[in-house]
Amino acid sequence: MTRLIAVLIFSMLLSISCKDNKKTETASGQELPPKLAKLKLQPGFEAEHLYSPADNDQGSWVAMAFDNKDRLITADQYGALYRLELPAIGSAVLTPKIEKLKIQTGEAVADSIIQMGYAQGLLYAFNSLYVMVNHRGNDEFEKSSGLYRLQDTDNDDQYDKITQLKALNGAGEHGPHSIVLSPDGESLYVIAGNHTDLPEMDTYRLPNVWQDDNLFPQVKDPRGHANDRGAPGGWIAKIDPEGKNWELISAGFRNPFDLDFNDEGDMFVYDSDMEWDLGMPWYRPTRICHVTSGSEFGWRTGNGKWSPAYPDNLPPIVNIGQGSPTNVVYGRGAKFPEKYQKSIYAFDWSFGIIYAIHLKANGSSYDGEREEFLSGIPLPLTDGVIGPDGAMYFMTGGRRLDSDLYRVHYTGTEDVTPANKASELTEGNKIRRQLEEYHTGPKSGAVDFAWPYLNNADRFIQYAARIAVEHQPVKEWQAKVLSEKDPVTLAQGIIALARHGNKSQQDQMLNALLGVDYSKLTSQQQVDHLRAFELTLSRFGIPGSSVKNKVIAYLSPQYPATTDVLNQMLSKTLAYLDDPTVAGKTLALLESNTGENVDVMANTATEASDLILRNPQYGMDIALTLKNMPPAQHTYYGMVLEDVDKGWTPELREKYFKWFNKAFSFKAGRSYIGFIDKARKKALTHVPKDKFEYYDKMSGADLLSSSGNDLAVVTVQPKGPRHNWEVEDIEPLLADGLNGRDFEYGKSMFAATTCITCHSMQGEGENIGPDLTQLGTRFSPQDILKAIIEPNDVISDQYNTTVYTLKDGKSIVGRLMNETEQNYIVSQNPYAPDQTREVPKDQVVSTKLSTISWMPPGTINRLNEEEVKDLLAYLVAGGNPDNPIYAEKEANN
Repeated sequence: MTRLIAVLIFSMLLSISCKDNKKTETASGQELPPKLAKLKLQPGFEAEHLYSPADNDQGSWVAMAFDNKDRLITADQYGALYRLELPAIGSAVLTPKIEKLKIQTGEAVADSIIQMGYAQGLLYAFNSLYVMVNHRGNDEFEKSSGLYRLQDTDNDDQYDKITQLKALNGAGEHGPHSIVLSPDGESLYVIAGNHTDLPEMDTYRLPNVWQDDNLFPQVKDPRGHANDRGAPGGWIAKIDPEGKNWELISAGFRNPFDLDFNDEGDMFVYDSDMEWDLGMPWYRPTRICHVTSGSEFGWRTGNGKWSPAYPDNLPPIVNIGQGSPTNVVYGRGAKFPEKYQKSIYAFDWSFGIIYAIHLKANGSSYDGEREEFLSGIPLPLTDGVIGPDGAMYFMTGGRRLDSDLYRVHYTGTEDVTPANKASELTEGNKIRRQLEEYHTGPKSGAVDFAWPYLNNADRFIQYAARIAVEHQPVKEWQAKVLSEKDPVTLAQGIIALARHGNKSQQDQMLNALLGVDYSKLTSQQQVDHLRAFELTLSRFGIPGSSVKNKVIAYLSPQYPATTDVLNQMLSKTLAYLDDPTVAGKTLALLESNTGENVDVMANTATEASDLILRNPQYGMDIALTLKNMPPAQHTYYGMVLEDVDKGWTPELREKYFKWFNKAFSFKAGRSYIGFIDKARKKALTHVPKDKFEYYDKMSGADLLSSSGNDLAVVTVQPKGPRHNWEVEDIEPLLADGLNGRDFEYGKSMFAATTCITCHSMQGEGENIGPDLTQLGTRFSPQDILKAIIEPNDVISDQYNTTVYTLKDGKSIVGRLMNETEQNYIVSQNPYAPDQTREVPKDQVVSTKLSTISWMPPGTINRLNEEEVKDLLAYLVAGGNPDNPIYAEKEANN
């Protein structure tokens, strides 16, 4: 997530007598160390801090697995593998015995050489250690991304054989990730992000006919993210222990890191969002997905992501919200109360939360309800497992952050008897699994068995039935589709035929859809029906004029509709067909305030405002967006018209291009301005040449930077080069003092680092944070620079935040603004401090002060040495050009 320089940049400097935060105590009154004190756990659970790899120069750990001797094997993200013998729960000495793994291949190898590492996935199975390397080979570590198998062939307890099972083309945070043992213990599952090419598979449960399948005018991310990545996105494959046979199970993810299975053998993943899309109509929050055979989850690059409502992809079982998903682990084997044994645990790296997802069967799938099982500020969670002792082990780290190993065990009074037995499958689950047996290729009787389920009300059954049909030769079922009278079955059949048929069938397909009485369909059936139209058009192009006009005449009276998803689908389809009425109708919607998704970041399990203060580095993006977020539907309507030629009048043109100007006044994710500008420029290609400059100016061209990705910045920007400033840099940097610095350049750096968006200096700036005019009269340049580099070292009580733990297990982080006899009044958005929420005191179990400043570290890392000095001089001078600190330069002039 992009780093927006946070609010209250020097709030920690307000009082030189600031105290450390209050210490948390155990039930016996003993003071907890900071690494434990920051944790919030459910009642009855206790945590132990076992190890800090960074203290021993062992890197930042991101993966773990237990071997067959109950030892924990771990991986440094950019280094070696380690093996740990762990102390028992409650031991007086918790430090594990640790060794760096060396592969005994018979050749002498220097200690400094990494023989195996750079792993983001580990699994011990089949008397082997499977390692998912995520790396582009270089001199430091020669092995490139892929799945490797380590074996001990001579039984001396040391690995001596390395076999590459599959090379994978992809690396980095969206590269190949985890390996998981199948529920029956006979095979493996691997998972990869959307920057990992899908290797050639031996079999495809999801037929490999994927395309973008979206009539919305494609705009790839203006800042270039994933612009060279296409369908099918992130993927999951099933393989045999030797890695010889690869079967694609599911795709269409963005960047899922891990997966696991419940007792019934159903698979779940925690997929990531695209944080640069915050506030935009195609934004999809992080979410828990039930992954079934042949499933598709609709990730496409840029603005092309599918709505979860589309029938050709599956919806999540719960939307979580903003975050960075890492580990997923099921509670099997945990010595926890029953509901926690049967929970899916999902780890969020950005905001430091382990969610317990409680599953409730719903037809052939599940409903998910999240609970905040454990959290901490900060707590960059990476991996976790249930250990052989029934405890949960988890790690923090990643991106070279300091890493820690923890253990969580239960000490409460509830029964922890093993409850991990599969429940009786629902009838829907049984039917879905029967249909999935036809997902491996042509089978006799498949069409006859699957066809009746194409109109099933259960989305997962309906989807499984269509995939079963798609695996059969098209000639067996295409006539059956075109003669189908049931409108629900027809829509599913047309979707299948659009994916596997050819253009010669298009007119028949469209005419079949035109024969359906649209008004008699339910809202979801209308979505499915429109999606069938869309796929037929996107796959085969615009039909001949006769059929095209029939489609327009059929769909145009239905627009506008009563729901956002229907309006999106109708508007893009009619715009694609150049319906002469679509411009006027869409602009009317563009000027209205209707729509159920005005706040596209709401209605998630973790509300966006609850995340802001958990991690200022990432939360401030959310804070800014929530302060002035664009109506999401308006962005969609504005962009859908960019290629429309017909139906424009001078009045409509002016309304349209004035909308672009207004759109630039809103704040959303980092790519928002660029998306709007790309649509604006495309729309300008359709205006008369002699009107181009007129509409260009009207639409806000003067507001933009040269790239079009940002609003124009009038301040001088840092020249750099970048430098990751550390405390040890302070003394040599300031050895010669600050006299003779450049006042105007220092003032520009104050603006360029966006201090001015939160603080005032000499009456200029904002009042979100304290006025900094008198800063230099109270603190030395060394003190000021140290506080900028390490903002969490000392935090003023006046600007500290509080973590409120509630009876329902949730926690709320906010700044206490006031309190009544019944409620705490807290503010969660520094950019909108007047927006408060009431926290009932009778629901609060405990409170503690946060240890995190509202200012993230790294705020001056864009600045070089001279620029840092100019900024410090400006701060010391309190924005006064006549301050004596500038006297030497004036004398030299």
